[in-house]
Amino acid sequence: MSNTNSSFWVHKEGHKPELLCGSSASYTVVNGHFIMLVCSTIILGGFLKTLLKNSEVTVLMILSLLGFVIGQLAHNSIEVHKIVYPLLKTPSYSLYCYFSPMIIFMAALDVDFCILKNVFWQVLLIGLVSLLMTFIILGYVVLKFNKDLWDLQSSILFSMIVGMTDPVHSVNSLKTIGISKTYTDIIRGESMIICGFTSICFGVFRSDFLHISMFTEFRVILGLCLDILGSIICGYSCSRIIQFILTDLFSNTLTSIILCISMVYMTFYIGESFGMSGMIALVTVGLNFDSLSFKPRIEVTITKFLIMFSSVYQQLIYTFFGIVIGCGETKYLRFHTVVFMLILFATVNFVRLLTIVLVSPLLTHANYEYNWRWGIVIAWSGIKGIFSLLLAPDIHNLADQKVESPQLFILYVQGISLMTMGINSYMMAHSARTLGLCATSLPRQMAIQNAIKHIQEIIQNTITLFKTEKVLTNVNWTLVEEKTKIEYIIPSSFEKQCNDGILSVEAARILISATKSFCPIQGKFMSIYDVSTYVRARSWLIKFKNMLTSLEYHKDKALFILYGDNKFLLFVCHVVFSEEFEYAGHIITVMYIYPMIMHLWPMARELNVSGLISVNNYFVFLYIFQAAMKIISLKRKYFHQYWNTLEFLIMLVGIIDIFCIYFVKLRPDNFALIQMTVILGYFRIIRFIPFIKLIIPLLINIVDVQIKKRLRLMYSITKGYVKSQEDTKLLIKQISSRESVYQKLYEILETNKRDAVKELGLIEHEGRDVVIALKTRQAIRRVIAKALKNLTFLWSRGIIDKHEGIEMNKVFLAKIKALNNFPMAIPPPTPDKYLHNIVWLENKDVLIEFFKERAKLAYFDYGDVICREGEMPQGIYLIISGMAILHSSPPTFGIDSSLRSERGSKSMFTEYCTSGDIIGELSCLLKRETEYTAICETILQACFISLEDLYEGFDVFWPSLEYKIWLKFALSVAYQYFESSLIDEDLEFQKCVTFNLAYVETLSSYNEMTIDNVTMKFVIIVYGSVIDTKTEVPYLAPCILPKTCEQIQGTSDLSKLLVVQPSDPAKNTDDPKVMVSTGLRMSQREYNWKRKYEERNFPLSWNRSQTTRIQLP
Repeated sequence: MSNTNSSFWVHKEGHKPELLCGSSASYTVVNGHFIMLVCSTIILGGFLKTLLKNSEVTVLMILSLLGFVIGQLAHNSIEVHKIVYPLLKTPSYSLYCYFSPMIIFMAALDVDFCILKNVFWQVLLIGLVSLLMTFIILGYVVLKFNKDLWDLQSSILFSMIVGMTDPVHSVNSLKTIGISKTYTDIIRGESMIICGFTSICFGVFRSDFLHISMFTEFRVILGLCLDILGSIICGYSCSRIIQFILTDLFSNTLTSIILCISMVYMTFYIGESFGMSGMIALVTVGLNFDSLSFKPRIEVTITKFLIMFSSVYQQLIYTFFGIVIGCGETKYLRFHTVVFMLILFATVNFVRLLTIVLVSPLLTHANYEYNWRWGIVIAWSGIKGIFSLLLAPDIHNLADQKVESPQLFILYVQGISLMTMGINSYMMAHSARTLGLCATSLPRQMAIQNAIKHIQEIIQNTITLFKTEKVLTNVNWTLVEEKTKIEYIIPSSFEKQCNDGILSVEAARILISATKSFCPIQGKFMSIYDVSTYVRARSWLIKFKNMLTSLEYHKDKALFILYGDNKFLLFVCHVVFSEEFEYAGHIITVMYIYPMIMHLWPMARELNVSGLISVNNYFVFLYIFQAAMKIISLKRKYFHQYWNTLEFLIMLVGIIDIFCIYFVKLRPDNFALIQMTVILGYFRIIRFIPFIKLIIPLLINIVDVQIKKRLRLMYSITKGYVKSQEDTKLLIKQISSRESVYQKLYEILETNKRDAVKELGLIEHEGRDVVIALKTRQAIRRVIAKALKNLTFLWSRGIIDKHEGIEMNKVFLAKIKALNNFPMAIPPPTPDKYLHNIVWLENKDVLIEFFKERAKLAYFDYGDVICREGEMPQGIYLIISGMAILHSSPPTFGIDSSLRSERGSKSMFTEYCTSGDIIGELSCLLKRETEYTAICETILQACFISLEDLYEGFDVFWPSLEYKIWLKFALSVAYQYFESSLIDEDLEFQKCVTFNLAYVETLSSYNEMTIDNVTMKFVIIVYGSVIDTKTEVPYLAPCILPKTCEQIQGTSDLSKLLVVQPSDPAKNTDDPKVMVSTGLRMSQREYNWKRKYEERNFPLSWNRSQTTRIQLP
């Protein structure tokens, strides 16, 4: 950018700079009280905003009038003029650089890039049509109806400024009434496009580019395109730096905010300094940010700072320009000024309406929600704001012909801005309400109401508990209940997973982007295949790696044994297969670089013809010698390698080149021969192609790393998708009022989940080492995240003081940061190590050694059947690698057929099992027929423990081992079906065994059990069925028994209940009855039940010939 003007406006070079309005200082300029004026404006603006909460335009109007009054006083009083003189002599471009960066960054930060990306072309079209209509219609109106005799350039610049839509105020009235964010982002995106384009145009005018005598339309268009592209690149680069600052775990929040704001201004100034648009650069920065670009809870703080700065800046701008207008001559303010302002206001809205009418067909085709109602609302969105006001002084500064009343440019812009803020904002909100566009959808209303109800129940329970305290008997509980009514916001599933360490930031961002892309599509359910299109680059990477692998050079050292006692051939083989011979070939190629440069340089070639011919002959001889040595060693296998064939062709071309040079010497007048020789001379450059052999291994490693990154990303995305489907099922269950609708949606979500689990298995089969590393990293991250939550709890309760808390927090954050260097791949454990992954073995050496001696490896091919539905179990299979699919009827959970026929769906169930899963546990525990058919989807390797060996372990380690398998099964069922109810419970298997947090009760048919709500927080039926002995209401597994149930009776042959105890450790350890109930008494019932079923002599057919088994080491 060229040097800016030294005051609000300047005459052409050679003229004395003047102030925009008012007279120059006829006194000695000293430091006045301008800072006091600024502070007073901020205080008054804050007071007015507090007093007039719902009318921001009224605040700005009052400040503008106040500024006009101060300007008039300055026009007539030297003392007041001294106060405002620093403002009057400040260049208008300086004000633009002071105030615009923060506001445009805040506007861009509020836009959802995922939504804007989907409607980018529609937004761009609206912006271009709006600019075109503004040029034509508004420019004509200014030239036709304005009596101030503005020239054509001033009229064009004025129409460009008035045509700018403010990206902040254009959607403020819609954000608070429930309008779809898609449309607010369309309006704001269009306004940012217009603002960016206008800022570039004014930058071109400031740089005097149009006054260059040699300019052409092509150069202007090319310059604009380069400015836009350069601004985007600059903004993207700076956004990476700002994101690094904001996501640094060790950075202080206040320091991060200061650095962020400083980088915003730095980005703007870098763009403006290099002739680009700082506004477009900041728009790029803001669009690259989302909720995952910040540390947890810092986004709210930064947003508050931005809102505060934006509000203060707007108040100062409107006050300052009111002062500037007041400092001008009032004789130019006539009745026609008001009439022309009203004409401009009507024209601006007419242009906006015409723009929407022209683009409505495209919007209707691109978005199913768009209709004429939305068109009416968007037509009122042409609100003007501070960006138009900041550029208004440049109309006079850049005009060829100066006018006597430059303050009118600002007056018209400021007047139209305040009128559109007041009238258009009201009409937008009123139209949206009248046309029914601000109503929240029914599912969202039900979800929010359910969430609010849940929170209110917790609050009411807390208040009820506090009422029992004697110290609080005189509290006004009615007032407490009134003041504690709050609203609850449901967090995004993907953001929550990211904060909990389940998802990486990149995976969460892709899932959020995909979700927002599919939200506008009516009737579309996003599947895992839709999400995977975002990371499909892995396929071409694999193809590229396969191509590089096929081109990789390999030496066939097996030929050493073919020559017996032939010392010469053995010597040649030793030379050819040595590393030194390979390096010598590369050195020859490197040495030829300099002669090749001289050959390509015409002057050097003419001076060294004979020398270059001799060097060429020497190098061709070396190529012949190298090829001969390899042919002697490899013979026919020489041509099996692509690189040997290429070197042989290079040698042939070199020989032909030598002969051509020789024939040219014999026939110097043969023009065709000379041309052929020149062409062959340029073909010598192919001698450098063998250098690629050195690069290929490096490229293979790079591609392999990228494949692993993509594989890890796809696994993380798929796992997050599976979790989101589970969360969605819980949400739909809460908001659905019709069982048929819920069942249909449940089936869709379940199908999508199965497809995703299948993808998980295939990804794990493709890259086991990558998935193992990712799972390990995620496990570490989740453990640390949980430790941080516990630290925060202890810190808030005063158990840990501030200094200790800060130091421990730094330790945890250092461990999280160290995960960035976590290895990308971890070799899978050996088969015998997989026994340590069986949770009910508890990693105990005695149990592991017992089953290690008896376990066997089982191998299955694709399509093999591991077990069939209705057959007796042979044992359990712990999957080591591969994936199996389970087909079954709806699970019976041990419920009698008479009760089972009245519930559930008759459709087939499908489930996928991958590495670490166990097949056949429940069937072996019950010694009953298998309820599903397991088929291999890939080549599968499993650790097999036979039924006889398993029951031998039950006898040897009786009674604990069988009980622990039941406990593991009960916990799995409880978390699968009741995760939302158990979200606050820490029911890890090892903790349940060690600290007795939960235990399993066994009920046979007609046996009864008393439920104590003091010692039993939850009682969950995980297998079988029971009946309430008081009300005779049946409860079928899986089911959580209500608190009203006091005594139950088993109605199935076997019923298993998971009892979750309160978290108070005293209740878990002091009551001896509870301890007994989880120990031998429980296991004795199970043992008696097991013996009863053994007496029925179930056949245990076990065909060991189905698979190949190898004894574990």
